[in-house]
Amino acid sequence: MPELVDAGCSELHDRYELIKRLGKGGMADVFLAKRVTDGLLVAIKVLRPEFTRTMGRKMFHREISLLKNLDHPNILPLLESGEQRERLCFISPYADGGSLADRFNEGDLLCTDEAVGLARQLAAALDYAHQHNVVHRDIKPGNVLFMEDRVVLCDFGVARAIIRSGGDRLSSSGLLVGTPHYMSPEQASGASKLDGMSDVYSMACIVYEALMGEPVFDGPSAAAVLRKHRGASPPSLRVVKPGLPEYVENAVHAALEKNPRDRPQSANAFVDLLEGKS
Repeated sequence: MPELVDAGCSELHDRYELIKRLGKGGMADVFLAKRVTDGLLVAIKVLRPEFTRTMGRKMFHREISLLKNLDHPNILPLLESGEQRERLCFISPYADGGSLADRFNEGDLLCTDEAVGLARQLAAALDYAHQHNVVHRDIKPGNVLFMEDRVVLCDFGVARAIIRSGGDRLSSSGLLVGTPHYMSPEQASGASKLDGMSDVYSMACIVYEALMGEPVFDGPSAAAVLRKHRGASPPSLRVVKPGLPEYVENAVHAALEKNPRDRPQSANAFVDLLEGKS
């Protein structure tokens, strides 16, 4: 597995057969591979060196191992993590239906019922994780995957593991953990302690984009986008889509409130509002 050896995960070469490189994300390089023992297709994510250098390895493995206890049909499970030559890796089953980001890139818009159905599955995953004191911190279209007949969230808690294992070194490095277009105002302000309301905001950003075909906020730089999350009002959905039910717009705007206490207090409560339930 030369590419995995070069990427820093040579310890995996005897257990996984590399198929191809899938791409490069904000925090990791991604490879498609096959587990030798049973042929299971997996995605191997190899953290970028600049992230690995800031982290305490034992704490990272301890934190990420806790994610194995998350057992929910809408959460992509973590199989294992590894380490070799200054790089850290983690492995999950491969979701062959692609991601919501793929659909957005192809110009797909979801109708209201499809967007609400998507949100309902994401909410089930989020509320389950929040009940287990796990906040995702990096909800984005690229982490919303389609697997068989369901939607799954991937990389659950990985951002938390990176932050907790990186500590002050990560803070001083200037590395951004998360994706600016989907960050809550509190996350955009650099808050280290986030609760489930931050994920609810990020989920609302995804619902907005699914309906509108563009992010809630955009700008020429990450800093410009983060400033808008902290202080700008979200554009109206019904100006562009006048046929959209008013309760849907109200629900999205409620979940995009700047103050976490003003948002629906769970992901499922947000979806109830999307469905017009009081």
